[in-house]
Amino acid sequence: MTGTFVTLGGGGVSAAGRITPIDELILSVSATHRPRVCFMSTASGDDVEYVAWFERAFEGRDRTSVLSLFCRRPWGDTDPSMVLERDVIHVGGGSTANLLAVWRLHGLPDILAQAAENGVVLAGVSAGVNTWFEGSSTDSFGPLAPLRDGRGMLPGSACPHYVGEETGSGPVAGWWPKGSSRPDTPPTTGSRWSGGAANWPRRSANGREAGHSG
Repeated sequence: MTGTFVTLGGGGVSAAGRITPIDELILSVSATHRPRVCFMSTASGDDVEYVAWFERAFEGRDRTSVLSLFCRRPWGDTDPSMVLERDVIHVGGGSTANLLAVWRLHGLPDILAQAAENGVVLAGVSAGVNTWFEGSSTDSFGPLAPLRDGRGMLPGSACPHYVGEETGSGPVAGWWPKGSSRPDTPPTTGSRWSGGAANWPRRSANGREAGHSG
């Protein structure tokens, strides 16, 4: 997969209610002075307060918009193809399972893949991280459990909030087969993503990825 990804296990504007150094990193990766940032709050059901928090935090720093697949007012952007005209896509937290289901119904997987190919930066926090990987840990169905149903735009699996929350690391350790660094989720690489951490972009065979394995 060719593209630029910035993945946050937690933290950032979603936790602080203001732009943090991690958010500044996301904006800088776009290489645009005043990037057009689209917030996708699908995982929260387009929670009005969550979206307003995002918009207040980024006010004056960039040009924000919101893709509302639940058609929440006052946001008028309900056409998924609008993400192709943005510099950064920032996916918020919530239910990973619900996010993936709604995205598929609206054709987002193919559109986001095209956006990545076009150079749009794909960022996300919590459930917004899970969606990019092949698999992840999620409490979408109650107790924390592995989910083998990600988009697979990045190889391996993600565990948001591995550091910083009591539920982050406990059961996850048992998903790694003995003697292996890989969880019993999809094949290839297992990654544990720490809240509030991100690397500077690095060059790989498939493009640039920004992330931090915790």
